[in-house]
Amino acid sequence: MSEFIKTQEEARANLTMQIREVIDGAEADSRGLDSAELQKIDRIESDIRKADEALEVARRSADRLAQASEASRGLEVVEEARGAADVFRSMARGEIRGHDFTMEKRATLVPSANTVPVDFLDRVYALAKLVGPYLETSEVFNRDSGSDLRVPVMTAYSTATETAAGAAMDESENTYGSLLLQPAKQGFIVKLANELISDAGFDIESSIAENAGVAIGTRVNTIVNAAVEAVAGAGVTAASATAITADELIELAFSPDGMVRLLPGTGFMVAPSTMALIRKLKDSDGRYILDPIVSSVDGNASATLLGFPVYENPSVDAATTGNQAAFFGHWPSVKIATTGLATSVSTDAYFANDITGYRFTYRVAAGVANGANHIKKLTMA
Repeated sequence: MSEFIKTQEEARANLTMQIREVIDGAEADSRGLDSAELQKIDRIESDIRKADEALEVARRSADRLAQASEASRGLEVVEEARGAADVFRSMARGEIRGHDFTMEKRATLVPSANTVPVDFLDRVYALAKLVGPYLETSEVFNRDSGSDLRVPVMTAYSTATETAAGAAMDESENTYGSLLLQPAKQGFIVKLANELISDAGFDIESSIAENAGVAIGTRVNTIVNAAVEAVAGAGVTAASATAITADELIELAFSPDGMVRLLPGTGFMVAPSTMALIRKLKDSDGRYILDPIVSSVDGNASATLLGFPVYENPSVDAATTGNQAAFFGHWPSVKIATTGLATSVSTDAYFANDITGYRFTYRVAAGVANGANHIKKLTMA
């Protein structure tokens, strides 16, 4: 439509120029317009009026199309809001056998051609982050495939030296290594009664998102915590097998290099039961050493200690004999590779119970860059 309007505007400008040329010719001869010239101008003006009418129609049509497009975007939001629910109900009816919810793009259903919203995965991962903080505090790579991922890791920094005038500068290059992430398949099953699925008032999308969020959050935290335990550097060994002192926490915070403490995202990671122990610690004046969380520090933490956020994580071991009960470090050094969710359905496996089972699979890998230097552990006696 815009191309048509542009063509009509150019044609109108050309007609106006033709009138100008007739008038300029008469003025150059110092005379008035003759009858032939007046008739020509009349014909051109008639053509201009027709061009103006065509332009007006085209512009009104363009405006209506723009309004319709804006309205359709609003309708698309409504359609998307129910898209995931349509997927799950279509699967239960046997209309489709499976579907991939991807992190990067919207997928199209076959054969219904409805659009599946990415915000279903957003809801799933928002809930997963509530289970444990690793998905929030780590650097997460959302990928379309489960192929291996190599993350560049700086292993040595450049150093500066004094150099005399005219002398060659000593070469000191920063060096890089790599952290290999190899995502492995994970899976879980969500079972729903068929009468719930067929009930239009039942929020099937929220129910499945909640189940998926808890399953993914729990599994990812377990995988990541195992990776952290495997590489965390020796920080502090507690004097007790069941108690932690304030001095030991201070020593833990000062066990990594000084630069680590200055990096954004640095803090403590402890189990909920250990958090309870720390909350009871007091200074010599009887004041609790743990400060209530200030939302501007980190909304994912529940308190601060020595100015650093303290994260509660159910995957971290409790403070009992020999356990790694607390960590302190730079949590964006933890790298996670994950994919979207692939789902398939079975109405046969639970036929006797009138239940439909939705099987979900996804891939996850985790590793820690410079783990021994960037994350330190407190080990119980």
